Amino acid sequence: MKRTTKNMTYAAAALAGTAVLAACGTESGSGAVGEGDTKDISTIADTSWLPQSVTVDGKKYDLPKGDSFELEDAHITFKPGAAEPDVGGGESGGTVGCNHFGADVDIKGDTVKVSDLAMTLIGCGGAVGEFEEKFVSVFEGNLKAAMQERDGTKTLTLTRGNGDHITLREGTAKTAPALKGTRWTIDTLLSGKSDDSTAASLPAEAKAHLTLTKNNTVTGSLGCNTFNAKATVKDGTIEIGPLATTRMVCSGPVMKTERELTEILSGKVSYQQKHKSLTINAASGEGLVARAK
Repeated sequence: MKRTTKNMTYAAAALAGTAVLAACGTESGSGAVGEGDTKDISTIADTSWLPQSVTVDGKKYDLPKGDSFELEDAHITFKPGAAEPDVGGGESGGTVGCNHFGADVDIKGDTVKVSDLAMTLIGCGGAVGEFEEKFVSVFEGNLKAAMQERDGTKTLTLTRGNGDHITLREGTAKTAPALKGTRWTIDTLLSGKSDDSTAASLPAEAKAHLTLTKNNTVTGSLGCNTFNAKATVKDGTIEIGPLATTRMVCSGPVMKTERELTEILSGKVSYQQKHKSLTINAASGEGLVARAK
């Protein structure tokens, strides 16, 4: 997950006050696995892995169940290598249901080294937020990897030196939605540059979205008022013309959001698509995150 304009690091404060996920059981082991194990983990980079559980201090937490598009998109991929210098977050990583994160990964023998983690900063509540906090706390440093294959399905366990571990199941890589023609629901505003970047969720009543068309236009809603404009996509950028909008008067928080989105969606912006997530950054450092539903 290379970020040429944003380097967003994990903030525990974003998860403060979330409900603690009830432990789904306890485990006294360190994640060691038995018959059917293999130390050949060279193939993990060819697979999309589905998070299943994380065990911290002997307590096991399962990935929360739900039908939200965030949970449906949960996946982890491994692409060994490092990001460009001074760029936070490499091409490995994914999401466990809320924020998207990336990291550098080095695979040697049965060890997976995870470093330089960078992630978005959406405040995730309830069970999803608690699971993400636990997962990210384990997904770092040197992890011992063990892979099992039973009934044609592979299971990958990544274990820290203290016994905390993550379990993932082999999945099918999901096809990312097309940039054009997809309705992107805007849920986060980004502010600042590089390490100083922050993120904030849109007001609940702001129903903002955008769609890039094959006719080089962009249409959507700023949260209350609808808009359209010319939009040319080229080489990781979108050149957006002046927005033509409706003129309805909306609530104060929504009007503030509309002004911020208007500033972001003006002129030339850079974009990055990661599976169902689309990040747009203006030259000012302001930006947005949208997701395909």
